[in-house]
Amino acid sequence: MMENFVVSARKYRPADFKSVVGQEHITTTLKNAIKNNHLAQAFLFCGPRGVGKTTCARILAKTINCENRQDDQEACGECESCVSFKNNSSFNIYELDAASNNSVDDIRNLVDQVRYAPQKGQYKVYIIDEVHMLSNQAFNAFLKTLEEPPKYAIFILATTEKHKIIPTILSRCQIFDFNRIQIDHISNHLKYIAEKESVDFEEEALRLIATKADGALRDALSIFDLIVTYSAGKKVTYHETIDNLHILDYDYYFKVVDALIEEDLSKVLLIFDEILKKGFDGHNFIVGLSEHFRDLLVAKDPATVELIQVSENAKQRYLQQTEAASTSFLLSALNIANQCDIHYKTAKNQRLHVELALMKMSKLPQAFKLANLAAEEAKKKA
Repeated sequence: MMENFVVSARKYRPADFKSVVGQEHITTTLKNAIKNNHLAQAFLFCGPRGVGKTTCARILAKTINCENRQDDQEACGECESCVSFKNNSSFNIYELDAASNNSVDDIRNLVDQVRYAPQKGQYKVYIIDEVHMLSNQAFNAFLKTLEEPPKYAIFILATTEKHKIIPTILSRCQIFDFNRIQIDHISNHLKYIAEKESVDFEEEALRLIATKADGALRDALSIFDLIVTYSAGKKVTYHETIDNLHILDYDYYFKVVDALIEEDLSKVLLIFDEILKKGFDGHNFIVGLSEHFRDLLVAKDPATVELIQVSENAKQRYLQQTEAASTSFLLSALNIANQCDIHYKTAKNQRLHVELALMKMSKLPQAFKLANLAAEEAKKKA
């Protein structure tokens, strides 16, 4: 019989505050609030998707009802309350998805439930996900309860769109803003999971997944599962990751910039042709090239080199290439690439539009040489 596969995002969902990734400012505040008995009655957790809002809401709900909390304010995980929470059978925690239960009646039912004190445990916790989806009437039906809830009721509202929540609700909540999770934190977490699952990995591949996830840990874990399934051999390699995610290997950008510095236009156009033949979009390429120029500019200064979120190996390549290119070349090329990006959608012949930008870039070194000569001549005459 086949064993049921559990996706990593669920299998490795944090069960306590210390295992939450990249949100220390929030977990520390919540633990201190529990320790000093300073718990607000209404919380609003905001932030992009997949960064741990609902997870933190559940951990908070579990921790405040734990019968023998530990000294570091973490739940014990063994008492009756913690076990019932783990088995999804807790009568003290109610989860409502406002995306599908957004009418006045749904909120009235919830408000009716709030009147009854918990049979066991100290708090009844109401977690309302995607709270911005509530209708205006539903928000209004909720206001009074939110303002004067019974002392045993705690509301945790979670949303990806804080701006859609009416000010009267905002003013009644303690607001926590969740960060996008940093690439380093995501790739370290992926490393931990890969080791747990006995998956061979290349660090560069995990970093690529972390970059592609754009700050959302859940997205990173979904991509990770996809690549592991694809490779079948329990391996996550850089090349398989690139093929699977249909990402342009930054190797191409290094080659293009090398050819531009050498003023080898034919080589640049041939590389671009190869990229198009691989099924990549010209717009994708020009946006990636702009980012590459930006990274090269950032690598010019030791103070900003840390802003390039790549492995040590790749960082050395950036440092090498940035030495061969002048700041004026990089700035002018970035400007041309940026203009190309802005006007790409309106261009009738998009391939030619990108090629024209590449032609202009390949003439930059010569233009700077001539400008320098002219400046030197002028100095001599003066």
